[in-house]
Amino acid sequence: MKVKMLSRNPDNYVRETKLQQHKVPRNYDPELHPLEGAREYVRALNATKLDRVFAKPFVCNLSGHRDGVSCFGKHPKMLSTLATGAYDGEVRIWDLANRCSSRNFVAHDGFVRGIAYARNGERFLTVGDDKTIKVWKSESPEVGEDEEPVNTILSRYILHGIAHNRKDNHFATCGEVCAIWDEKHNDPLKTLKWGVDTLHTISYNPVETNVLACCASDRSIILYDQREAQPLRKVVLTMKSNKLAWNPMEAFNFTVANEDCNLYTFDTRKLHTPLKVHFDHVSAVTDVDYSPTGKEFVTASYDKTIRIYQAHQSHSRDIYHTKRMQHVVCVSWSLDNRYIFSGSDEMNVRMWKANASEKLGVIRPRERANFNYQEALKAKYAAHPQIKRIARHRQVPRHVLNAQRKMRVVKEKDQIKEANVRKHSKKGTVPHVSEKKKHIIKEEV
Repeated sequence: MKVKMLSRNPDNYVRETKLQQHKVPRNYDPELHPLEGAREYVRALNATKLDRVFAKPFVCNLSGHRDGVSCFGKHPKMLSTLATGAYDGEVRIWDLANRCSSRNFVAHDGFVRGIAYARNGERFLTVGDDKTIKVWKSESPEVGEDEEPVNTILSRYILHGIAHNRKDNHFATCGEVCAIWDEKHNDPLKTLKWGVDTLHTISYNPVETNVLACCASDRSIILYDQREAQPLRKVVLTMKSNKLAWNPMEAFNFTVANEDCNLYTFDTRKLHTPLKVHFDHVSAVTDVDYSPTGKEFVTASYDKTIRIYQAHQSHSRDIYHTKRMQHVVCVSWSLDNRYIFSGSDEMNVRMWKANASEKLGVIRPRERANFNYQEALKAKYAAHPQIKRIARHRQVPRHVLNAQRKMRVVKEKDQIKEANVRKHSKKGTVPHVSEKKKHIIKEEV
């Protein structure tokens, strides 16, 4: 005689405390769930729609500057501190948690060209049009004390940018030459030059800290090693590059913001061809900054918009803009990977969410699990036409839309003209040139 009986272990369904959720048994046999794929698709579609409904990236506006904002400086250890420089020589230190200015002082005569914090965050350096490098304390002065620099270094050349090394006390400035300095000396340790009039931006590699790169006025990008006596390599583009940012996770990759509305990601080992060309801007790109993860970067442009790109994608995943925001001059990504800061011509510093639909504030564990589940569903069904259309759609300002149409027509006309010339020419006389190689003139070693 065969006897069947049910045996249940109370540990599988009884709560230990009243605060816990009830454990619900579930059978994952796919034969019992024939419509699981269809239900997942509907959930992914709803999650994508809700993502666009709750996409409100603007956080706050930091006002106080009396002229356009020219540069940013991020504190290496304090997430709530941001330094900004303006066209009138004023420097402001912002308390981002309280959304107010904690310090402000006139640092230079003319533009503040660059701000860089020391590696320990105890001091920061500024450079301006008055040919001086000034060192300031990160802490506010005592009550009744004047705001005075710790040290003032007079340079022989006009300065356009500054960058600090992450691992030692060296910092570099650019202008007519690239100069390597030590914080304890008032004279440069080394001066590097490669036949250009002006170097207008400089950046240290965050991983290989002896390597740095500059963008020059002759449309070139120059690589330096501060241990060497001469520059390393140079690549010349068709138009001038305005800013350069290194990938913090891939030490050999960097991205430059160019005057031709595009951005170019290069591998330092193969400078003759960029890894990726990033499109979508309709005016000169003025600044670029990577996220701490190295997976994305944010760009600023003269077309009054901010765009966020994935590092290995040619087109932006998001665009931020407001009616009042004018030419965006500088942009920065916070070190906690949650916020983006932008400075523009109309004297305002704006704070944005890096993920437009992210919820701010405390998130409970079940809510976090639901968000993670929705992200997994959106990634799983991202290639579906309906979901792809909703996730990709963005409203852009009218002047950007008109400029995009015009650029698209010009590009199509050029392609038709090139095809006609090739069709009526001798075979091989009109070669096919890839989009990546069109913008590179030459590489020098």
